[in-house]
Amino acid sequence: MRQSAESSRAAGVFCVAVTLLSWSTVLLFLRALHDDIDGWTANGWRYGMCALGLAPFLIRRLWRREVPIRILKAAIVPALINTLGQSCFGFAVYYIEPGLAGFLLRVAVISATIGAFVLFADERALLKSGLFWGGFLLVIFGSIGTVLFGVNPIVGATATGVLLGTTAGALFGLYGVSVRYYMRGIPPVASFTTIAVYTASAVVAMMLVFADKRGAAVFDLSPLLATYLVVSAILGIAVGHIFYYKSIERLGVAITGSIVQLAPFLGAAVSMVIFDEPLTFLQWVCGFVMLGGGWLLLRAERSRPRTEERRGFPVELEDVGDPCATVALEGRDDTRQVACGALSSDGSL
Repeated sequence: MRQSAESSRAAGVFCVAVTLLSWSTVLLFLRALHDDIDGWTANGWRYGMCALGLAPFLIRRLWRREVPIRILKAAIVPALINTLGQSCFGFAVYYIEPGLAGFLLRVAVISATIGAFVLFADERALLKSGLFWGGFLLVIFGSIGTVLFGVNPIVGATATGVLLGTTAGALFGLYGVSVRYYMRGIPPVASFTTIAVYTASAVVAMMLVFADKRGAAVFDLSPLLATYLVVSAILGIAVGHIFYYKSIERLGVAITGSIVQLAPFLGAAVSMVIFDEPLTFLQWVCGFVMLGGGWLLLRAERSRPRTEERRGFPVELEDVGDPCATVALEGRDDTRQVACGALSSDGSL
C-alpha cells in the first residue's frame, strides 16, 4: 500500500509538472508568432486543430450515452464567455509581453469571486473570513502594481494590451463560474471537450471573416513557426487539461491549484531570456504578492463551512487551455473522485 501511495504521488508530481510547463509556455509561443500571423489566425488554427481531435471523443461519449444530451445546451453560455475571453487573450501578446500578460490574467480571481458570490449562496460565507479578504486585497493590489511599476508608460499600444489582458482575465474568471453553474453534474473533461468544440467553431468563424487571407497566412509560416502553432495547441488546450485532472486525482485540488499558480512566474522568467522582456523588480514583487493572495484564497476556501448539497466541480479558470486564471474549488471531500471520474479507466477522454 505504501509503495502504491508513493507511486501515485510520484505520478501526481509528474502530471502537475506537465500541467505547469504546458500553461507556462502558451503565451511564449503566441508571442513568437505575433510578427507572422494575426490573433484571429492563431486562435482559429489552434482551436480548430484541437476541435478536430476532441470532437470524436465527444461524439463517442454522446453516442454511448456516457454523458447527458443536455451538455449540448448547457455548454452554450460558458462557451460564449470563453470565446470572448479567448479573443482578448489571443491579441494581448500583440501589444504587451508575455510576462505582463500572464500576471494580468490573475484578475480572474476577482471576477470569479464576485460571480460566485452572486450565483452561489454558500460561497458568501467567505465574506466573514479574514483569510479571504487578505487574499482578495493582495490580488487586487498586486494586479495594480504589476501594471503601474512597469518600464513602459500605460499609453497607446501598452494601454491596449493591458486592457485586453485584464478583460481576458475577468472573462476567464466568469467562465469558470459559468461552468460550475451550468455544467453541474457533468464530468469535467466532458464539459471541457464540449466547450472547446463550441469555442473552436466560433473562433474559426471569426478567423474566416476577420483574419489576414482568411487564415491562409498560416501556410506562409516557416516549419519552425508552424511547429510552434501546433505545439501551443496541443500543450495548452489538450495536454494541459488532461494532466491537470490527473494531478487532481493524485494530489488533490489544493496542491495542484497552488502549484499551477506559478505558471506566470515561469513564463515571465523565460520571456525575460527569450524576448528581453523588461519586468522591473517591483513588478516581480507585485507578482509574488498576487501569488500570496491566491494562496490565501485557497486556504480560505478550504477552511470555510460546507453544505451538504453543492453545485459544480473543481475547474481550472482558464480559457480551456491557456495559462490564465486561478482555481475555483468545488469544495467537496470527494473532489478527487469527481475530477478523475471524467476520465475512463484507460485514461481516454
